[in-house]
Amino acid sequence: MNAIVVIPTYNEADNIESLVRAVIGQPVGAHVLIVDDNSPDGTGAIANRLVQESDGRVHALHRPSKSGLGRAYLAGFAWALERGYEAMIEMDADFSHDPAYLPTLVEAADGADADVVVGSRYLNGISVREWPLRRILLSYFANYYVRAITRLIVNDTTSGFRLYRRRVLEAIDLGSIRSNGYSFQVEMTFRAQIAGFRIVEVPIIFVERRAGHSKMSKRVIWESVWMPLKLRARERALRHRIGRPCGPPAPNSGGVRG
Repeated sequence: MNAIVVIPTYNEADNIESLVRAVIGQPVGAHVLIVDDNSPDGTGAIANRLVQESDGRVHALHRPSKSGLGRAYLAGFAWALERGYEAMIEMDADFSHDPAYLPTLVEAADGADADVVVGSRYLNGISVREWPLRRILLSYFANYYVRAITRLIVNDTTSGFRLYRRRVLEAIDLGSIRSNGYSFQVEMTFRAQIAGFRIVEVPIIFVERRAGHSKMSKRVIWESVWMPLKLRARERALRHRIGRPCGPPAPNSGGVRG
């Protein structure tokens, strides 16, 4: 599979080189696209050096300022689609997502003929390490809240470790995506599900970032609260846009597998 791992960065100088080398060391043969938001800590310069040192498998996209996770992913997806990649993989820059799971995501896409593969923290109970209990409960019940409102069939709706086939990104109207923080993952999943794409989950173990600081903010939290409600309110219009009938997801449109 002709895949590329899209990694948004802002002040990830302590992580990015080690992460990129770990990603390209995996047997899937994926390329890497670093999408840097003009990090003041020199992340962009490290990305440029990695591009020069690579054999064409590492690429960098520089944006003028920090404008959010969702905008970074959309820019990365557009870049990759223009260059003919068949699968785009989202991945955090801080080692919360272990690169060793990349073959699992790719194998699930091929073996289960999945359109979207989600690396799930909640498929087999709660698979999170080095988080305080308060944060685990917040994340777990946030996912419950999202599923209750949106009727998503995915256990881990906010996972940022996932694979999209090209046909998904071409179908769900990326130009109209409104969310920008962690709810970006919810909106992407919602659109893929109502479009009838096959969504598969695979279990992963999520760990706390290795270095640097979290990008969580009050604005991101409030967006996460309101976005599921907005998506549900806009469901009929979104279904009309992509040519699907209004109603619950079809039984075979989003099977969840381990």
